[in-house]
Amino acid sequence: MATSPDLQISGPFEALADYERRSLAHVAGLPEQIDAPGLWRGIGFRIGARYLVSSIGEVNEILTMPLLTVVPGTQAWMLGVANVRGNLVALVDLRNFIEGQRTVLTDSTRVLVVRQHGGSVGLLVDEVLGQRSFNDDLRAHALGEDDQRYSRYVGEKIQLGEIEWGLFSMAALVRSADFQQASA
Repeated sequence: MATSPDLQISGPFEALADYERRSLAHVAGLPEQIDAPGLWRGIGFRIGARYLVSSIGEVNEILTMPLLTVVPGTQAWMLGVANVRGNLVALVDLRNFIEGQRTVLTDSTRVLVVRQHGGSVGLLVDEVLGQRSFNDDLRAHALGEDDQRYSRYVGEKIQLGEIEWGLFSMAALVRSADFQQASA
């Protein structure tokens, strides 16, 4: 096995770490792309057939569906609360909140944890699609949101290949009066 002269490999973990280090060293342009000026990064997710992306700074964590405790007397979109590493997190079905349709739980269903004033909230989505990047050229040609249910939270829509991505503002969502009013 070929290794760097200054690195002695003594076990399988060290071998894997060496493979990773060497493969990352050969990725052309990666460090420049991470902090490139004019590059906007976000977390892509799907609600029904709609593709959305939120700023990477607005999503604190991505979870599988945790065990939850139902809270009586709340809106249908308020699923309950969950204990996430000792912190109570309110869980909201985002599709039910916006569209009035429940999210069907599947293996792809995830919870996006977002900080809000006074704690965190978990937003149930159909699928998380990973990190997405958009450059300023794409954003310069962005369209406005035409669906009124989403227009308060989606400021721009960007076409990337076959997919139209709505830039979803978690801050606008958690500040909205109807989102803050979970009691029935």
